[in-house]
Amino acid sequence: MNNVASADATLFSTVHPNIVKRVSVSSVLISAVIAFLGVGAFISSLRVGDTATTLSMVLMTGGTILLLVALFRLFWRSKEWVYTPTGSITKDGSCFFDVCDLQALNDQLEKKAFATSIDVKAKTNGNVRMDYMVSQDKKFAAVQLFRFIPYTYEAASSVFYLTGDDASNFVRCLETSNF
Repeated sequence: MNNVASADATLFSTVHPNIVKRVSVSSVLISAVIAFLGVGAFISSLRVGDTATTLSMVLMTGGTILLLVALFRLFWRSKEWVYTPTGSITKDGSCFFDVCDLQALNDQLEKKAFATSIDVKAKTNGNVRMDYMVSQDKKFAAVQLFRFIPYTYEAASSVFYLTGDDASNFVRCLETSNF
C-alpha cells in the first residue's frame, strides 16, 4: 500500500483506506438530551401565564439557545473519523515551526526516523505548519507539512501515513513537542 499521497492533496482532502467517517452515538444522544431540555424550557415559557414576564422571556430564550446548540451538534459535530483496524477515534491538530526546520522535518517524515531527535521544537506560531491526524491508540498518524506563502499556507510535502511503531514514535515526539 502507498504510504504517501501526492503534494496536491491535503490531509483532509484525501482519505486513507483505513479511515472512515461514522456517526458518534454519544454525540447524537447528547444532542437529543439538549434538544429535549430546549423544548421543555420553551414549552414552560408558554405555560408561565403572562408571556411578558422576565421568567417567560428567560425560558424562551434559553429554550431557543438550547435547540440551536442541539441542531449545531447534531449536524456538524455528530461525525467522527475512525481508524478501522483498531476502531480508535482520531483527533486532528496543527503545530508550527520555523521555516529553517522545514527540510529537516520533511526528511524525518520520509525516513520515519522519530527515535532520533533532530533538535527541532514546536512553537506557538511559525512559517511552517504541520497538520496531523492521530488515532487515540497511537497506531495511526497522517501528517503533512505546509509552508506560509503570503496570506496562506501551501502544501510543502505530501501526506505521510504512519502506522504501528512509526505512528507511536511520531505521537511521542508530538507530545514532547521535540522532533
